[in-house]
Amino acid sequence: MRLFIAIFLFLIFGFQQLSAQSGDEKTVHIIVALCDNHSQGIAPVPAKIGNGFKPADNLYWGAYYGVKAVFNRNSEWKLVKSEKNPDNHILERCVYKNTSKNVYIVADAYVGNRIVNAVEDYLKACAGTINKSVIIDGKSINFAGDSDLVAYVGHNAMIEYDMSPYPINVSSKTRDAITLGCYSKKYFDEAIRVSGVNPLIWTTGAMAPEAYILEGAIKGWLKKESDEQIRKRAAQAYCKYQKCSYSAAHNLLVTGW
Repeated sequence: MRLFIAIFLFLIFGFQQLSAQSGDEKTVHIIVALCDNHSQGIAPVPAKIGNGFKPADNLYWGAYYGVKAVFNRNSEWKLVKSEKNPDNHILERCVYKNTSKNVYIVADAYVGNRIVNAVEDYLKACAGTINKSVIIDGKSINFAGDSDLVAYVGHNAMIEYDMSPYPINVSSKTRDAITLGCYSKKYFDEAIRVSGVNPLIWTTGAMAPEAYILEGAIKGWLKKESDEQIRKRAAQAYCKYQKCSYSAAHNLLVTGW
């Protein structure tokens, strides 16, 4: 009888623990528009890191401060899946699992000359009008519009292209957004407003949208810090790697409206 009770209690509490872990699951979706000298309105960078068809060396992906390179080096994140051409306009998808929390990062590298599609998908994810999933260890991980945090990394295509009308929020889910591109607060203002997402981090001037900003911001986000504390982390990272003053970085990377 005691053995039966012990097994019964183990099954009950084990199920509860599993349910709690599932309920605490969070996802971060990072949309990266690969840097491309030929199709984007940018100051040209060295050819090796400015080829939007080669993610392995790209400035925003495989180069030292690119999204894939930064999170591959981060001991708090484990690469659990890497997939080539998983979807339209996407050359590579990397999925990372946090080593201590039930949190996943899904990072997508978009072809450089498909930057408009990258921005459109970012805005759809912010508004909850596009939902995607990836299978990890037999389990479906939902992201895009189902993500808790959505981020964009790359050139600000809004400077050259009018992408209105913008996707309007269709979800009751609360999402945060990080928009890393030059002058993103100015150009993404209306789109972010109608998407219903919280502008966690965006920018007021020209900048380098490199992944150490995301690394710092996500660390604070996981700790459930305030938006201003997360902004501070992002500014500290930018100050360190760009070798600029903290004041300049803090004025560049802003939060809220």
